[in-house]
Amino acid sequence: MNAIFRQVARIGKYHASLSGGQSGAMRLVLEDVAEYLTAEGCEVMVEQETANNTGLGGYPLVSVPDIGARCDLGLVVGGDGTMLGIGRQLAPFAVPLIGINQGRLGFITDISLERFRATLAPMLRGEYEEDRRSLMHARVMRDGHCVFDALAMNDVVANQRADGLIIATPTGATAYALSAGGPLLHPSIPGWVLVPIAPHTLSNRPIVLSDDTEVAIEIVAGREASANFDSQSLASLLHGDRISVRRSKHSIRFLHPRGWSYFDTLRKKLHWNEGGS
Repeated sequence: MNAIFRQVARIGKYHASLSGGQSGAMRLVLEDVAEYLTAEGCEVMVEQETANNTGLGGYPLVSVPDIGARCDLGLVVGGDGTMLGIGRQLAPFAVPLIGINQGRLGFITDISLERFRATLAPMLRGEYEEDRRSLMHARVMRDGHCVFDALAMNDVVANQRADGLIIATPTGATAYALSAGGPLLHPSIPGWVLVPIAPHTLSNRPIVLSDDTEVAIEIVAGREASANFDSQSLASLLHGDRISVRRSKHSIRFLHPRGWSYFDTLRKKLHWNEGGS
């Protein structure tokens, strides 16, 4: 085995909401993956928070900056939410990521747990498809000062009770924007989609914009306004606040099995071409 990735970080679903049983199951999966990687000639490390919350031991522990400085590859076990969280943190370091889905097929964690050995073997030798995804850099401005700053891989959402507006990347087009009636965007398209949430008039329709532009949303009226970024960070908004969204200088590098197709993922996830009962 001649793996081109020598130092590999394992990252798992490590949210505090994991129960004891879930944490134990995640630990067993991560141990299985680590043993396989070691047998393939890789030096295996464990992301610090993953170890803290699963009790996984026996391998060097690394922080996210350590992964950026020392690792050739991040192997993420979990779902799309796990990948979103670590992807934003590792984007400035340009570390490629492979996603193993523990459960249902994900849009960006697309390798099934049952087949990870057969799928990873050629990828570790360099046989893979690389897929770069853009990020949004969002800021909340108040009286000329930045009061909140975040990266988003899926979307930035401005909410006001039942109404709101979604600004989504092509990656986020298959998330909240899709459920709100937005279009699908191929990841290679340098654009964003703006999707109104529960619009009062039919003239408020989704629109696709170039991601070279800045999108700004200003809160001029109403109550209980907020903004969220990938549904994982939240900012309360006041009248006069302005949400500014630009394309980030960073992107995320996903690696997929050779022959991977975005449309195959859509077909499986959205059940295209399946006959009715």
